[in-house]
Amino acid sequence: MVPQWIIEKKRDGHVLSETEIRDFINGYTDGSIPDYQMAAMAMAIYLKGMTPEEVAVLTDAMMHTGTIVDTSSVGLPTVDKHSTGGIGDKVSIILAPLAACAGLGVPMISGRGLGITGGTLDKLESIPGFNVNLSEAQFVETIRKCGFSMIGQTGEIAPADKKLYALRDVTGTVASIPLITASIMCKKMAEGIDNLVLDVKVGSGAFMKTLEDATALAHSMVRVGKAMGKGIVACITDMNQPLGRTAGNALEIIESMECLQGQHGDGDLMQVTLALTAEMLLLAHKADSREAALRTLKDIIASGAAFAKFKEMAALQGADVTALDDLSKLPHARIVHPFPAPKAGYVSAVSADAIGRAVLVLGGGRQKTDDVIDHAVGTSGLVKIGERVEAGQPLVVLHANDEDKLAQALGFVRDGIELADAPVAAPTLFHSTITD
Repeated sequence: MVPQWIIEKKRDGHVLSETEIRDFINGYTDGSIPDYQMAAMAMAIYLKGMTPEEVAVLTDAMMHTGTIVDTSSVGLPTVDKHSTGGIGDKVSIILAPLAACAGLGVPMISGRGLGITGGTLDKLESIPGFNVNLSEAQFVETIRKCGFSMIGQTGEIAPADKKLYALRDVTGTVASIPLITASIMCKKMAEGIDNLVLDVKVGSGAFMKTLEDATALAHSMVRVGKAMGKGIVACITDMNQPLGRTAGNALEIIESMECLQGQHGDGDLMQVTLALTAEMLLLAHKADSREAALRTLKDIIASGAAFAKFKEMAALQGADVTALDDLSKLPHARIVHPFPAPKAGYVSAVSADAIGRAVLVLGGGRQKTDDVIDHAVGTSGLVKIGERVEAGQPLVVLHANDEDKLAQALGFVRDGIELADAPVAAPTLFHSTITD
């Protein structure tokens, strides 16, 4: 195989053979194909796309560059959830312990921040001592003990994707349906799960900006999952404004812990979390209806079991759980700057893209693959579309450790939040559910 010929073939819009795809992925994994050629291939795929058959082969090839986790010793139906990413999307941190309390095994392999989108691993690492780098044996043992575990990709799980994931972030090839599908599904299928729930985000803060593209991605992933014999469903949810009230790493952990303790009621974050967890219960036949599943989940939160379950998992993964009981022990920024409403009115826009960019320039995300995350920075107290505000009321609070970065972030916030004189309806949170 001559790599540049395969790149040229895809660049010109032709269909790659199974052998060409597998050889290219295997070559990239073993180092015989360098980053610059993989970057060229990723851009060719971004521009020219792939057929469903090519995507299925790409997914399988990436999955089989590593080992498949054996979860048979867990003794529970295994179900995971994956989000395509968004601003303030800390659903996994609340959902996983909830699902474990409901009798599911949740082997969750998560990612780091990608572009302006936050990463679950970065959020978890804001908890002192939390270890996301477990071996496969430790991963399975943690699930066996407490029902779930949340880790990053080990060197053994889909190593091709681990390399490609970081490369896409800095080469402008993130928002490609074939590459997103293969990246998500190769990791999820390697987890040894029986079922999978997908949260496909759509809007200004999502990779998929339009409902058409989000629907296409949902169908693409569901097709791959079904081809591999898994129970799978995809929910398309809104990401035109951030999810919940915070964006940033430690700040999102604080909000998540409050949610696990029942402090945020029926806000958009909990609505999405409960709906996706209910789908997990339905796939695993742990509930007869969505209504029954939702009742079970709300009872779990009210009992305190979900918060206790998260602390149990965190302790098993090395965390100082006293920081979860006393959230002041989490990283805190030196500068706390409220951004006041210039007038009274109704919130008509809260751009998820603008808030994500603000967090990125504050240091809460990566502009280069080797950037070090500042876990303390971000935004809190964010208003929601449709809410009434008074002049001088904070629309958002920025948390910063650098005055210059704060000034940059304020520019994004100023442009991203809009007020109207007349009442504004809240946006639609759930768009559709895809099963085929």
